[in-house]
This record gives sequence, structure tokens and C-alpha cells, in this order.
Amino acid sequence: MNHEKIKIVCIGHASYDVTLPLDGFPIENTKIRISDRVECGGGPACTAAYLLGKWGCDVTFFGVVGSDKEGSCIKKELDEASVCTNYLEMNDDYETPIGYVIANIESGTRTILTTRYEKQMKKITIDFVPDIILMDGQEYEFSKYLVETYREAITVIDASRVTDEVLDLASLCDYLVCSRDFAEQVTGIKVNFDDMCTLEQLYLKMQQKFSNHIVITLEQWGCLYKEENQLFRMPSIFVKAIDSTGAGDIFHGAFVYGLSKKYPMELILKGANVAGVLSTQKIGSRYSIPTREEVHDYVPQFK
Repeated sequence: MNHEKIKIVCIGHASYDVTLPLDGFPIENTKIRISDRVECGGGPACTAAYLLGKWGCDVTFFGVVGSDKEGSCIKKELDEASVCTNYLEMNDDYETPIGYVIANIESGTRTILTTRYEKQMKKITIDFVPDIILMDGQEYEFSKYLVETYREAITVIDASRVTDEVLDLASLCDYLVCSRDFAEQVTGIKVNFDDMCTLEQLYLKMQQKFSNHIVITLEQWGCLYKEENQLFRMPSIFVKAIDSTGAGDIFHGAFVYGLSKKYPMELILKGANVAGVLSTQKIGSRYSIPTREEVHDYVPQFK
């Protein structure tokens, strides 16, 4: 890479999240009065782009939103985070997907009800050469075009959904960073954390299907990765979580940040892990992103 500043592309899903914080999960057939709600943009690639912009990277987001209030809010958020939105398509015939998030602040878990519509970007040409491309599988055709056109770029996929399109992109990327659920569905192996051999079996079978660098996120158990032909489990850190919305997206954004700085893999994953975990202490994916300084200060405490 000969560029003075690494150019990063994030391509994929953008949505608008309405989060309702509750003390516990609602009981069916009851009426609950909501005292507060948090609204902000969401979506895997879009949230990762937002983090990278906030952390000072040269990042461009590719995706589609509606020409509606929610789409305008997403564009404004990205612009304010210094994310280039020149290639954000605002489509008159499309409604921006809305995610209604029930955040159980007692357990730190969340349940998402989403109005999600499938809409592919229109074909466009770009006026720069990307150095790193992060995709979430939503914009399949254009993502594949970018991977095949810019072969010198480092390519990363945030894989959470098992679809033919995601599997195809995963086979083409340099880094496959996927959820445990994704790996379990692909391999048919169920992880048992009381039997660590199942983690080895899971990773081995993923390696048989994909020839790239593989990182498997394990929620509160950290993540699984291989370096110099040795399998490692990066442990997680403990915090009091109140909302896990966007934690995985933030992990992926911080992962790409580490790649852009050419950090060693252990340090990249420590930073990504810390960023994702710290985000669970606040409500809303945009508002919960920690600063670079917060992550930098916390990483040395990571054991």
C-alpha cells in the first residue's frame, strides 16, 4: 500500500434503530409504559464505518437508505463522524429499514424486531482505489465487484447470516470474521464450553471450508483465531452490560482499524474485543462506541 492514508470502504446494510430500555423482558399480553427511548443509525457495515470515522480513518460508506427522515438521520450521523457519504444512495422507492430493539438492561441482552427490506445499490463507478474493504454481505453484487476489481485491497467480511451470497463472499475474502452462530450453522458443530475440544473441531471444520484467515467471535467467551498454525482463544473481559446492540459491529470496525495500522493480530483482537465489550455499557450502537483513547487505556489491563 503506497497511499499516504489508508482508504477504507465499508459496504452493506444501513438501518435506523429505536431502542427501548427495560428492566427485564416484557411479559406477553401486558401493557408497559416506556419512560425513555434511544434512536440512532445501525447496521453492521454502517456502524463499523461510523466507528472508523470517529477514530480518524479515511472511510467511505457504500449502501442504500430511503429518501425519508430515517435515511436523512443516518446520512447526517455519518457526515458528522467524518465518513464519506458520496456513495450513499438515497432511494425514493425504498423505505429505510427500522429496527425496534428491546434492551433488557438487567441481563444486557437485546431482542430486535426489524422491518427489513432487500434493496441493492444501483451500479456506480468510484473515483479512488480502496486499500481495505469491509462488507457484511448485504450488497452482494457490488461487494463482489469490489473484491474482484481491487485485488490488492485487504478484504474482510462480517459474516453473521448463512446465505449463499455471504458464503460466496466469505470464500473470496482475506479475513472471515464470523459469529459463533454462523460457524455452528456452517459446520453443524455445536460448541460446548465445558468441552474445549468442540472449539477445536469447529475451527478445523471452518478451515476445511474456507482457506482465509478466520476469526470466530464467541460473545462473552472472547474469540477464536489461529496464528502461526496454533489455535488461540482470546478471552473476553467482564463488565456490567446493559445493551449488547451493535457490539459485534463495533468489534468489526475496531478489527479493521487494527488492520489499517498494521498491528499484530493479538493486539488487533485485544482492541476489537475491548471496543465491543465496552460498548455494551451504554444504550444504542452509535452512542455506545468507545473512543480510541478509552480502548487504548484499557488494552494494557487485558490479560
